[in-house]
Amino acid sequence: MSKGKIYLIPNFLGEINESESERNFPLENIRIIQSIKHYIVEDIRTVRRFLKRVDKTINIDELTFYELNKRTRPEDIPTYIKAAEQGHDMGIVSEAGCPGVADPGADVVAIAHQKGIQVVPLVGPSSILMAMMASGMNGQNFAFVGYLPVEKSGNIKAIKHLEERSQREGQTQIFIETPFRNVKMFQDLVFALKPQTRLCVACNVTCLDEYIVTKTVSQWRNVAAPNIDKRPTIFLIQA
Repeated sequence: MSKGKIYLIPNFLGEINESESERNFPLENIRIIQSIKHYIVEDIRTVRRFLKRVDKTINIDELTFYELNKRTRPEDIPTYIKAAEQGHDMGIVSEAGCPGVADPGADVVAIAHQKGIQVVPLVGPSSILMAMMASGMNGQNFAFVGYLPVEKSGNIKAIKHLEERSQREGQTQIFIETPFRNVKMFQDLVFALKPQTRLCVACNVTCLDEYIVTKTVSQWRNVAAPNIDKRPTIFLIQA
């Protein structure tokens, strides 16, 4: 019996209108979603809403969901792809954006490769890549470093380290923060970075209120802070 495929299905990045939905979500993705009965997800409720948004005719009760999040035991993860080993196609859906990128789906993908199961990434929005594209910073050499330390001293130290690395290697540094700490992160960046360092703030990428602005730190210090409180935001710096 041939094995099924595991499709990496991008999710929307936030609230968008119908025209934006078509721009960010190819029809081929919809066709694939309509055929899948097994999903690996971070949160079942979120994915139920996502699937109904994609196609209102999908019968959610016919689907099987496996939750993959911080409560998942590592020893349980290999069992999640049993359906693919038995010949069924499966889908991995992130909370937002692309599975496997700043997302626990990477753990399943690694096991799928070990077991010889084909992994198929689908086209969709990645806030990290789209922010890089729109920042005007070095797209030939960049690094996504995830979350910075929560405590102030560690955060400031990490910011300065990334700035030094950017200057030394000519590399754009990309990172994120928990939305309710965005304002504090922005304040720390403006405080810790050198005046000539460029800082891009990319908020609610692809959404109706998308905000992507790049300024030097000196310029940021002389304008009102952006409205990024509790809104998904990507930060990029280039020294």
